[in-house]
Amino acid sequence: MNTRVRSGALLAVLGVLLLVATCGPATTPTPTPAPAPVDTTIQGIVWQWVSVTNQPTGEITSVPNPENYTITFNANGTLNGQADCTTFNGTYSQKSGLTILGASKTGLCGVGSLDEEYLALLNSVAAGGPDGTGGLALETAGGEQRMLFTNGGAALK
Repeated sequence: MNTRVRSGALLAVLGVLLLVATCGPATTPTPTPAPAPVDTTIQGIVWQWVSVTNQPTGEITSVPNPENYTITFNANGTLNGQADCTTFNGTYSQKSGLTILGASKTGLCGVGSLDEEYLALLNSVAAGGPDGTGGLALETAGGEQRMLFTNGGAALK
């Protein structure tokens, strides 16, 4: 009987030790701080067209006067801008990437202007958004043409 008591006592002590070991002080993992939010808005900024890249060939065409080729995306889904000597307006959607749904201009600028090319590219945009360096990138369907824009400042309200 003495052996049974010792065995029972030993089992009780081992059980308590096991319970203490598993219920010891909890260690709380150190939380990692959330990354700073990145401003991904394209609205309310006058974007100036600086270049277009033909992706298949790698050819880059710089725009001689970026301040003459602008686009502004408004919060209500409309857009407006300047194409050299003329202005344009239209609409856009960001539901599944950026799509420009129509940009129509008010006049013709003539020889030496990029207004026709600029509006043709804008009307072919199928994707776009912030480029990660503070600029804006717009691409035509299939990514064949990539237009780059620089931030020209806040749009007038």
